[in-house]
Amino acid sequence: MSETLASLGRFGQFLGRVAWRCLTPPWNGADFFRHTWTVSIRCLGPVVAVTFPFGMVIGLQGLAIFDLFGAQRLLPSLISVAVLRELSPVLASVLVAAQAGSSYAAELGSMRIKEELDATEIMAVDGLRWHVVPRVAALILACPILNTVGNLAGLAGGYTMAVGIQGEPSGVFIANLWVFTQPGDLVAGVIKTAAFGAIIGLIACYHGFCATGGAAGVGRAVNDTVVRATLAFFAANYLLTSAMFG
Repeated sequence: MSETLASLGRFGQFLGRVAWRCLTPPWNGADFFRHTWTVSIRCLGPVVAVTFPFGMVIGLQGLAIFDLFGAQRLLPSLISVAVLRELSPVLASVLVAAQAGSSYAAELGSMRIKEELDATEIMAVDGLRWHVVPRVAALILACPILNTVGNLAGLAGGYTMAVGIQGEPSGVFIANLWVFTQPGDLVAGVIKTAAFGAIIGLIACYHGFCATGGAAGVGRAVNDTVVRATLAFFAANYLLTSAMFG
């Protein structure tokens, strides 16, 4: 128990130090844009590949239920609410944690094990400002971008299933797509995924930056990053969803 509390305290100190550097110059803009571009490109295909079939599944299962009540026109509303509020933000963030989070933990862990971070600190280079802050900020921006792509892919999957496969009228589907959704749902998705990106980035960089124990320590950092980041943003998702839609 005491070790857990000590770990939380160290993470809190790390978070505060990173937050201060995020808000004060100088900023490493070149690495920020490079990491944002890299994460967005690497995760784009997996996000589409996952959210599109999930949209199809929601369309298939929802239509089977609405058929019982003759309420097929409500299907597009179900798809839009499910995709915009929960499906796309959560799935996109899971893939970012698996792809970018593990990558950042491995990169920083390797730099720590090879004493590259120690060398930069000896040269009076702030390792947190130049290595950690750009990565965290990149995920804060990349997650909402990928969520937007996931939204489009999920809605397209639902449309493909309902209209292309099940033969529902296209006009009815489009006319009822936004009945129960508001612009606030899109804003909420951006807020949630930005928060998820911050959580993933901080946890990944913390485990990588503080890695010890050689190659095995880097492996533990990667594993801990994926597990803990996923658990953390799932818990945050419940709190944010309750605050925004509860």
